[in-house]
Amino acid sequence: MVFIEVLKAICLGIIEGITEWLPISSTGHMILVEEFIQLNASDAFKEMFFVVIQLGAIMAVVFLYFNKLNPFSGTKTGNEKKETISIWYKVIVGCFPAAVLGLLFDDWLNDHLYNYMTVAVTLIIYGILFIVIENHNKDRIPKAIEFDELTYKTAFLIGLFQVLSLIPGTSRSGSTILGAILLGSSRSIAAEYSFFLSIPIMFGASALKLAKFGFNITGMELIVLLTGLAVAFGVSIIAIKVLMDYIRSNNFKIFGYYRIILGVFVIGYFTLFR
Repeated sequence: MVFIEVLKAICLGIIEGITEWLPISSTGHMILVEEFIQLNASDAFKEMFFVVIQLGAIMAVVFLYFNKLNPFSGTKTGNEKKETISIWYKVIVGCFPAAVLGLLFDDWLNDHLYNYMTVAVTLIIYGILFIVIENHNKDRIPKAIEFDELTYKTAFLIGLFQVLSLIPGTSRSGSTILGAILLGSSRSIAAEYSFFLSIPIMFGASALKLAKFGFNITGMELIVLLTGLAVAFGVSIIAIKVLMDYIRSNNFKIFGYYRIILGVFVIGYFTLFR
């Protein structure tokens, strides 16, 4: 029994590690995959698992960008340390809207929007938006190609776009990347800022889910959770590197097409088989 549950956790960790960073909605994929991979656990544990597993993915960002995000590094000059602190200030500014609204509406969102139709519709809508925005921006020169060119006002506005990701299927990275590109950021800055915004948001969301679940976790549940976290961490490292290499010479339109196809598939599957 434990072996089978660990295999399920490995599969879910792989999916989380890939979809958390690509703008294709990890929550949307998890809702779909749960149709085929059912953890043998309580509903409360599964609800907690699908949020907390994202911590493994977040730790991959901390690992890959530790030096860039560490203001206390002995190898940095005084000016470089100030620039690093400025990145964190911009992250805090960007996180504020989603953090406040997430705390206020977490239960309502779980009760009313965590369903296949919401996921399918948002997958399709944002897929179309990716294609439209990339076509619109193909000849535009980005205003911000370095973090010191990203203003606090822009950081806050990107944070408002992140609020959209509270709706399942939207994709946190998708909403923030779209917002950043619309506001004049380069694709690389848009992606990295999206990564950095995820750190406090997902730590906070995980802490909230753990607090609601409580710490009365069984041995098997702990093994399943840690397995999912570890796999998500390893796969995320690969996914982030692949994504950053890809967008240096490509746009996000391919993810738009993928979202549309997946959204149509989700509607078709649940309509025909549920």
